[in-house]
Amino acid sequence: MRPTLRLLSDDLADRILGEARDVLREIGVTIQNDSVVSLLAEHGALVDRETRRVRIGDALLDRSLRAAPRSFKLYDVLGRETNDFSGDNVHFTPGSAALHVLDPETDAIRKPLTHDYVRYAKLMGGLEHLASQSTAFIPSDVPEKISDSYRLFLSLLYCEKPVVTGTFTIESFAVMRDMQIAVRGSERALEEKPLAVFSCCPTSPLKWSDVTSENVVDCARSLIPVEFIAMPLSGFLAPVTLVGTLVQHTAETLSGVVIAQCARAGAPILYGGSPAAFDVRYETTPMGAIETQMIDCAANEIGKRLGLPTQAYIALSDAKLLDAQAGLESAMGAVLAALSGINNISGPGMLDFESCQSLEKLVVDNEICGMVLRLVRGIEPREDFPSRPIFEELLRENHLLISAHTRRHLREEHLFPGPVIDRANRPRWIEEGSRTLLERARAEVDARIARHEPPAIDDGVRRELVRLMEREARRAGANALPSRE
Repeated sequence: MRPTLRLLSDDLADRILGEARDVLREIGVTIQNDSVVSLLAEHGALVDRETRRVRIGDALLDRSLRAAPRSFKLYDVLGRETNDFSGDNVHFTPGSAALHVLDPETDAIRKPLTHDYVRYAKLMGGLEHLASQSTAFIPSDVPEKISDSYRLFLSLLYCEKPVVTGTFTIESFAVMRDMQIAVRGSERALEEKPLAVFSCCPTSPLKWSDVTSENVVDCARSLIPVEFIAMPLSGFLAPVTLVGTLVQHTAETLSGVVIAQCARAGAPILYGGSPAAFDVRYETTPMGAIETQMIDCAANEIGKRLGLPTQAYIALSDAKLLDAQAGLESAMGAVLAALSGINNISGPGMLDFESCQSLEKLVVDNEICGMVLRLVRGIEPREDFPSRPIFEELLRENHLLISAHTRRHLREEHLFPGPVIDRANRPRWIEEGSRTLLERARAEVDARIARHEPPAIDDGVRRELVRLMEREARRAGANALPSRE
């Protein structure tokens, strides 16, 4: 039996949905893109052109919800299925778009460079419990105008896994789409086997910017999956209560569903978000707070009640170092998210309020994710009944180490973590150097990167990716890209 978690009764979930419908119908959302406003007006939304306030009635919302797919899949650069966003299937991916990395040698938080991103992408290829990569942090050695496409470019060059990505500009979308088409070979092939999910973020409270609303439309028209990342902050940019925050999150996310389905019915979406508590003492948005994690899991329940696949930013930490706080917040979030059945769990590797990535934390989090994936497989009998023959053998041999039953079921019943997790007795730990968690994590990062093999894509595809990226760099005024060595 798969273990599960629920935080909302059916009645409470329905009341939250009902209130969100009222907000959309009576208050609406502000959309700062005139073409998107016109698109929604054509589909029956009530529009105030002067204020760009768009009110969405029940008929349009219901039509959009019927059109949204109940599931979709992702495929790696070689066209192999990696993610099935249906039911309570759980997939982990690193947190995305951090502004900093944690330097493993100095423990200083600093701006990332191309070299850091290449190491990250090489590492991601071998992290077996993370189904997809993300464009995890923003290299500071390229022009800001191309930072979005550059991250996707490096990800596709160095890692086979599908990518959770996004863009902060309207102009970058075209080249990012073309890169995916170059990998797949055609627009039709990309539609049939999606390679990336784009994060699109409404602005709380109840607003879509010019860029993000256009991103939703562009993705939908190309059938590139979108995850909606609404970010209401309890007690600051949202009601202080968890229920009130959920009402706002629901309204903001549903407005994104409507935009996507008006652009193209059947466009794949993830009902997601990154809502957070607001700590008034420090004026921070703690992603490791239990209330943040509760909102994430409850929002997932609302998405599931609508029949939609889900996402959340959870399984990350507000700590500044790879320390006990980082472990407890990340592990607690991962467990709660998986028990809730969140389909795409974004967060591993993240520190400092979603602003910093650590490769060392990423390999630790990979082990956390492995344990959590074992947890949700639950407990099932494996030739355990009748039990008498097993116990007779145990009494006869005084152990079951080499029993046929043990050999058949050891690997599927028990997860053996890698060397980052210390399970040695104290004398052996001392004999092997008394290494700390950080020391073991550093060694594991280096060992996994050393084993990296580039994705087995055609050299022609590589050349086309480089051509597209160099052309984009010239458009932004850069004569050359940084060295990737």
